[in-house]
Amino acid sequence: MTESTIASAAGAPGKPSTADAVRRIREFNRDYVRLVGAYDYARRTGTPYSLPEARLIYELAGGERTRTTELRRALDMDAGQLSRLLAQTEAAGLLVRERDPADSRRQLISLTAAGREAAALLDARSSEVIGEQIAKLPSADRERLLVALDTVARLLDLGHRAPPETGFRLRPPKTGELGWVVERHAVRYAEAYGFGPAFEALIADCVARFAAAPDQGRQACWIAERAGEPVGSVFCVDEGDTLDGRPAARLRLLLVEPAARGLGIGQALVREAVNFARAGGYHGMVLWTNEVLTSARRIYRSLGFTMVAGTPHTKFGVPANGEDWELRF
Repeated sequence: MTESTIASAAGAPGKPSTADAVRRIREFNRDYVRLVGAYDYARRTGTPYSLPEARLIYELAGGERTRTTELRRALDMDAGQLSRLLAQTEAAGLLVRERDPADSRRQLISLTAAGREAAALLDARSSEVIGEQIAKLPSADRERLLVALDTVARLLDLGHRAPPETGFRLRPPKTGELGWVVERHAVRYAEAYGFGPAFEALIADCVARFAAAPDQGRQACWIAERAGEPVGSVFCVDEGDTLDGRPAARLRLLLVEPAARGLGIGQALVREAVNFARAGGYHGMVLWTNEVLTSARRIYRSLGFTMVAGTPHTKFGVPANGEDWELRF
């Protein structure tokens, strides 16, 4: 059985409505604003600066001289708001304004020495505030938090943020992760395709057979790990002498979590399984998948697999088209 990178489908069981999502996001926004002290920023950070002043200083600290038009975009302020904020911060001796030599109608803004000191203080105090919040978290939870932040930034297209970490590694499963494979397959396929309990039972059986196999040297499982969390899986198992009477390996249980798509994890997992089968003396590899798993099918085709048969079925409670693929070494 081979599974694939998948995405939640509209109308899938358990999918939150737009109203539910809006409510949850607004609740989070309110809680997070309180967490970072945005309502009383000066007191929270132990500095004399309001949140608008801190945001302005932060933007100016990133360069030598900044145009007012760039500040308006970065701070999402209208001209009047920005003008008042600039005047206030200039009066405090934290910035200077000068005419843009390329266009005398525009101004260039830069921090004074006092402004740079203020920027350093704000940076240190802001880091302390966040550090206090995450210090209580175990390292694994901090890694989960960073993955979640990367996911939010990607889904909401926060393009001004740094891209998420793209590194991952393939490793053997840890204790308990065979159960994770079953759970993630069942949940993702129920959400995306409406596959029912029969699918979960099949996955559980595949994993149980793998764990109980007498010759563990003829099979392997790889877990893809990113930021300390499992995000994918694939299995290679002994299929017996089924390829024209010669030994064949079977590729099973390929999965990549949606948040980890686009990093080449699926391709790396399948390639690792193929290399294992080649090195193990198998004469080829076979797999069974479903037509809807387009991402997986592209990977198989790119690595030389060909589809040899297809059969409609309803074994998981919904109409589907099963496909047999093979790769001869």
